[in-house]
Amino acid sequence: MSNNYFQFKQFIIKQNACAMKVTTDACLFGAWAAVKMQNETDKINKVLDIGTGTGLLSLLLAQKNNIAIIDAVEIDESAAIQAQQNFQATAWKERLQVFTTSIQRFSHSSLYDFIITNPPFFNNDLPSENDKRNLALHSKALTLEELIQAIKINLSPNGKFAILLPYHRTESFLQLASEHSFYVEEKVMVKQTEKHDYFRSMLLFGKEMVFIKLQEIIIKQNDTYSNEFKNLLSDYYLHL
Repeated sequence: MSNNYFQFKQFIIKQNACAMKVTTDACLFGAWAAVKMQNETDKINKVLDIGTGTGLLSLLLAQKNNIAIIDAVEIDESAAIQAQQNFQATAWKERLQVFTTSIQRFSHSSLYDFIITNPPFFNNDLPSENDKRNLALHSKALTLEELIQAIKINLSPNGKFAILLPYHRTESFLQLASEHSFYVEEKVMVKQTEKHDYFRSMLLFGKEMVFIKLQEIIIKQNDTYSNEFKNLLSDYYLHL
């Protein structure tokens, strides 16, 4: 997925100006989150995408929900411009908007019913020499504490949020979220193959303590996409 663009069934992601390209785990996450949104379509009118990058997550959600207004925040100007261009090339352009700012400085007049984020991953790893990739990958520009504070400020009283995390950061984030009165509703542990360890967690949070739904998704089995993966991505990927 390292080309300058990625073709989906109903939209194209151009990514030559973005440090972080389209990835399989981000596609899986966006498709999964879109299903969570579909389950509560009548309750979700406004969506916030924190750190949109190419605009991928916003577009995955917009395809499945034909009502919600989606605002996307992106700190990197080049990425924000490309995300807006990707939005403008779709049938949902009237419902999509990019704000070029950090989420710490973002201010909006209304709250959001659903927030989605694929935040900077690496906390203590060696930084990349590429400044833009560094900004996209590392949590120096946005710590998880700052992220949860931003979610708390922007989420409506009955709202929910979804986050994609490296698996090894899952438990610490669950603890952080609970300290801010957010409770996990669904936890999906993701493996590349059956032989690999978990490498990502997809988490759905709300403001009420509920019975936690646990799930495992293996992306590939026997060198082909698993049924779970196909079920989520079949409306998006060209060859599924």
